[in-house]
Amino acid sequence: MKKIAKLALVAVAFSAAAFAKDYRVEKPEAWKAKTVESAIKALYGDVKPVDSADVKVSTPEVASNGGQVPVSIKVGVPAKSVALFQDANPESLVAVWNIEDNMVPNLALKIKMKKTGSITVVVEGKDGKFYKAKRSFEVALSGCEG
Repeated sequence: MKKIAKLALVAVAFSAAAFAKDYRVEKPEAWKAKTVESAIKALYGDVKPVDSADVKVSTPEVASNGGQVPVSIKVGVPAKSVALFQDANPESLVAVWNIEDNMVPNLALKIKMKKTGSITVVVEGKDGKFYKAKRSFEVALSGCEG
């Protein structure tokens, strides 16, 4: 029985990977964009994401280590994709996730921020609308709070 469960897990993992988009190949200019606005345009086109309470992004008020800033994202609308942008480093686009049916887009990761700035999350809804949330925070110099 364990062998069947392992095979099923491999099949599910393979099928999800087979349908994943490679945004670095499909949208290379988005990864080179120097501003959040130009990265959003390169990724999604001429869209105007609206601020939404259904998109929540969390970071510490002060990140003591700019090399490992914890970020969590919770999305309360049916989503097709979620993208994370920042304005402190040379290239703005950090990550893009495809959200498949039955997936709950609650995401967590650590990013690098070389200085104080903000992060923006854009959600492409299944309804064709675009939603966003923005969070500003401080990055302590030399990894020290003070």
